[in-house]
Amino acid sequence: MAAGAPRIFVSHLAGVPVFDPVGDQVGRVSDLVAMLRVGRRPPRLLGMVVEVLSRRRVFVPMTRITGVASGQVITTGVVNMRRFERRPTERLVLGELLDRRVTLVESGEEVTVLDVAIQQLPARRDWEIDKVFVRKGKGGVLSRKGETLTVEWSAVTGFSLEEHGQGAENLLATFEKLRPADLANALHHLSPKRRVEVAAALDDDRLADVLEELPEDDQVEILGKLKEERAADVLEAMDPDDAADLLSELPEEDQERLLTLMQPDDAADVRRLLAYEERTAGGLMTTEPIVLRPDATVADALARVRQQDLSPALAAQVYVCRPPDETPTGKYLGTVHFQRLLRDPPFTLVSSIVDSDLPPLGPDTPLPAVTSYLAAYNMVAAPVVDESGSLLGAVTVDDVLDHLLPDDWRETEFHEEGSGHGR
Repeated sequence: MAAGAPRIFVSHLAGVPVFDPVGDQVGRVSDLVAMLRVGRRPPRLLGMVVEVLSRRRVFVPMTRITGVASGQVITTGVVNMRRFERRPTERLVLGELLDRRVTLVESGEEVTVLDVAIQQLPARRDWEIDKVFVRKGKGGVLSRKGETLTVEWSAVTGFSLEEHGQGAENLLATFEKLRPADLANALHHLSPKRRVEVAAALDDDRLADVLEELPEDDQVEILGKLKEERAADVLEAMDPDDAADLLSELPEEDQERLLTLMQPDDAADVRRLLAYEERTAGGLMTTEPIVLRPDATVADALARVRQQDLSPALAAQVYVCRPPDETPTGKYLGTVHFQRLLRDPPFTLVSSIVDSDLPPLGPDTPLPAVTSYLAAYNMVAAPVVDESGSLLGAVTVDDVLDHLLPDDWRETEFHEEGSGHGR
């Protein structure tokens, strides 16, 4: 990049695509890495953390960055694919510098860091953080109170201190468009202190979605740091099978205490799942499939399938049962696949197109048999029915995959083999 290039605020770089010289996308910017220096000297920007297409986070030195403009980053094309490991002397700019409470040197007033700006030094390839965008008062990005101003790095102090109660609003604003799995990946790589702060700032539904994508150790750590009432609310927002999996990692007394705080209906679903062996259809199933009565129409079924909060696997088919409609239902009559719903007129009754030939699974069906069932019938979900003929739930292919992969597969995904930046 030429000398005298314009100043860039780092919040504008979050999620920006990274390309090689021929225009092929390498990944996206996940964070930036800076090294704080003695006194009030501006930090040196060391490089970028780039999430490549495999979701591995790798380090790209600033010396390999040839362009930062127009919503994209251009590299030399030489990227070391070893996973990124933050060193003790380094700071993640988005993850650790934003939202800090720092002090204006001149007035002694505390301010909140909303953003920082980077600039390439003239006639050199080095980059520095030279400006800090702050807001006076106690408000973060979600607050409109307080004067905002941009100051030199040397005009503030406090970045080198380990802060307690650091806010998370600006970091959340940066990550708000990420999918739950990608936000979980970013959260996993923060320090434990910062991870808990950001998790506490997420709303219940968002935190529930993220917890479902985190390794078990991170799930237990975050849940244990929440107030018990909040923890119960988050468990209610999770899918019952995921909530049961998480609770199964806790001591029995902690399980019972949280279940008692949950809404009775939600707790009842989770208790039912906890009663089954983990690697059986009953332990794998969700208790919230789409259940319809025999007199429902194709139009009714399609309206249920269109619900945004349904996973693709659950939306792939509906289950026709006698009342009651909630699991455990009345007599299970059969399944109607989504493709069949698309082929029949809207007024058609689902009872007239139900597939009753496909045998359901019993709750004690072991995992290998569940896997064979889905493969043999080319299914992405399967009904689970008890001895009396009531539908208990449905096993989806994503839950089966979770249990077929090694126990630490999420950890492996986040921590690829190898270490260091490869500098």
